[in-house]
This record gives sequence, structure tokens and C-alpha cells, in this order.
Amino acid sequence: MGIIMASLLASMPGAVAYGIIWGIMAIGVYTTFRVLDIADLTVDGSMATGGIVLAVLVKGGVNIYLAVAISFLAGCLAGLITGIFHTFFGIPAILAGILTQLSLYSVNLRISNKNSNVAVSARNLKHILLTSGDNFKSIIVCVIFAAVIIAVLYWFFGTEIGSSVRATGCNQAMARANGINTRFNVIFGLVISNGLVALSGALYAQYQGFADINMGRGAIVIGLAAVIVGEVAFGKIFHNFASKLVAVVFGGIIYYIVQNLVVWLGLDANDLKMLSAVVVAIFLGLPYWQKQAKSKFGKKQPKTEKEKNVNA
Repeated sequence: MGIIMASLLASMPGAVAYGIIWGIMAIGVYTTFRVLDIADLTVDGSMATGGIVLAVLVKGGVNIYLAVAISFLAGCLAGLITGIFHTFFGIPAILAGILTQLSLYSVNLRISNKNSNVAVSARNLKHILLTSGDNFKSIIVCVIFAAVIIAVLYWFFGTEIGSSVRATGCNQAMARANGINTRFNVIFGLVISNGLVALSGALYAQYQGFADINMGRGAIVIGLAAVIVGEVAFGKIFHNFASKLVAVVFGGIIYYIVQNLVVWLGLDANDLKMLSAVVVAIFLGLPYWQKQAKSKFGKKQPKTEKEKNVNA
């Protein structure tokens, strides 16, 4: 039993590293899901795009920092396409995301020269930022990335443009009535969101040592799980925008720690996607159930004839 517990504890640093990487991805999901009030399914494709672009560039000898920046821009381009589909073609956001996601599968294969799996070159391992072989270093690097992203987003959404993006998410009709270009804001939000998702894909590819064409499959579910878990666990503690983004990253860490624990308890690893879907469904349903419970038990029951006579 002691050996089993030791193996579980030994796997926790890896779970934390994975959690922060996916927490960065969840920040991108939060930008569309909470700020813009849009369900964007592009992320399943743009995360793989970030990883594939990073792996191909690093394999070609490109500087790692430049490779990460280009991966971010590739994700931004994916978000731009989704935004154009949604705003200029009038396609509902969820369908626009699906269309971009489908097209990205072919694009990613083109980038990887039709290889479904691209390894990060072994000769460049000493130049990459993080690796599963050094979890302590990987956690530090991921924390730095998450902190910088949160600080930049906190600053940006406090500016005039950032405030207009938030106003667009709150009420597009009211935002347009106040002279805000809602089309631009929706596109800009999708660009930033998918750029962050691709950035997390670039970090993920480095950490696991390769990029896979399917590495982003189910990313939207994991991202939503991190967002919802973070809100439920820290919603009463964290109130301003920056702390909410921190809660999202913590949500990703909690999600992966729980996932590790569940696998340790004997759940088949193939069932993890289903577990993620169930967790998201439950947490998304909590506000509705709470509202129903309040409306049911909060109403005063009508007095019976006997009570009316007693009061009289």
C-alpha cells in the first residue's frame, strides 16, 4: 500500500504541470465562454495547430521563443477565420467553430507534411522550455506563462477596447446602441482566445515531447471543466477579473489531480473523456438546480383554512 501511495504522490507534480498547461487553454475558453458569451468549438483544432506548428519549427531548428510566438499567431489566425464565418457570413458561432475545426484538421496535416505525429527533435531538447523529464522546471515555466497571460489580460480588459469587448459579451444590442463595433470585438475576442489555446498547445507539445494531430480532441470539454470547477471552488473567494482567471488555472490543476486519483483508483483511462463530460454536465447544471430549489422552497405555501381561522 505504501508503494502505491508513493507512486500516486510521485505522479502529482506531472498532474500539476498538465493542469497549468490546460489551465492556460481554459483561460482562452473563458475569454469566449464567459466574456463574449460564445461557445467556440475551434479550440479542439487550434490547440493541435499550436502543437504541430511548434514541433515542426523546433524540428527545423527555429529558436524556441520564436516558435512559441508563431504558434500563438497561428491560433490567432484560426480564431480570425471563425470570427469572419460568424460575423460576415452570419453563421452561428458554434457552427462557425465546427467549420474551422474541421478545416484545421487538413491544415495541420499539411503543416506536418501529412504526418499525424511530429516529435520534438531530440537534438533540440536542451533548448525547449519545459519537459516531462523535469517537472519542477516545467511547473515554474508554466506558472510564469500563466502569470504573464493573466496580467496582460487583466490590463487589456481594463482598457477602453477591452471594456468594449466585455460590453459586447454582456449585451450586443446595447453595445451597438452605444456606438461599439460589436463585429470587431467578437472577432478580436475569438482571435485572442484561440491564440492562447494554441500557445497552450505549444507548451503541451514540448512537455510530452511530440505533437499529435488529435491532441486537441475534447479540449473544449476539459477547458469548460477547468472553468466551471474553478468558479465553483473559488467563486466565493475570488471576485475581480484577474482572480477569476487564476481560479480557472486552479480549476485545471484540480481537474488533473482528480483525474490522476481516479485512474489510481482503477478507472479505465479510456473512460476519462466520458468522466470529463459528466463532470462538466453536473457543474453546468448546478446553478439551474440551485435556482429550482430556491424557487420551490423559497415560496410561501398558501395557508390552509384551519390556519386562516386561527389567525382570524
